Amino acid sequence: MKKNLMTVIILALVFANFVLTAIMMFTVIPTTQKANELITKVCEAIDLELNSGAATGLSNLPVDQIATYAVSGGETMTINLADDHYALVAVSLSVNKESDRYKDATTEILTEQEAIIKNTINQIIRQYTKEEFLKNSQAVQDEICKSLQKTYGTDYVVGVSFSTLTAQ
Repeated sequence: MKKNLMTVIILALVFANFVLTAIMMFTVIPTTQKANELITKVCEAIDLELNSGAATGLSNLPVDQIATYAVSGGETMTINLADDHYALVAVSLSVNKESDRYKDATTEILTEQEAIIKNTINQIIRQYTKEEFLKNSQAVQDEICKSLQKTYGTDYVVGVSFSTLTAQ
């Protein structure tokens, strides 16, 4: 008889535990969802991005926050294209003056690592034919910019421009 009484008590406690867990779940989950929605709205209101630096770009910065750096002192670079033609380009980088990297070392980083920058530019332009290069020069600039942003950070290099562009 004691064994049956113990079994009934354990069964009653298990059922009570199940009921209390169900009540807790129905009260905690909606509250958590509301808190998540509130946090999302607050982040949107103060314009925080989950991907830090993703919104940094030439169009998102005032002109007085942009400095330009002429690769190779503004001289043209001769780069072979994919179809036995070549391109003459003079490349300038747009740099965010408000970036921590700019504040730490201005453009000295770019001057010291100019070989890396030239190599990146060369590798990307070399993939295009003459027609593709002339037709999609903005896409080439964007690809160079993305590659340099991987190296130097999205908040430092914000744009790439060709001051001279010739393909022969």
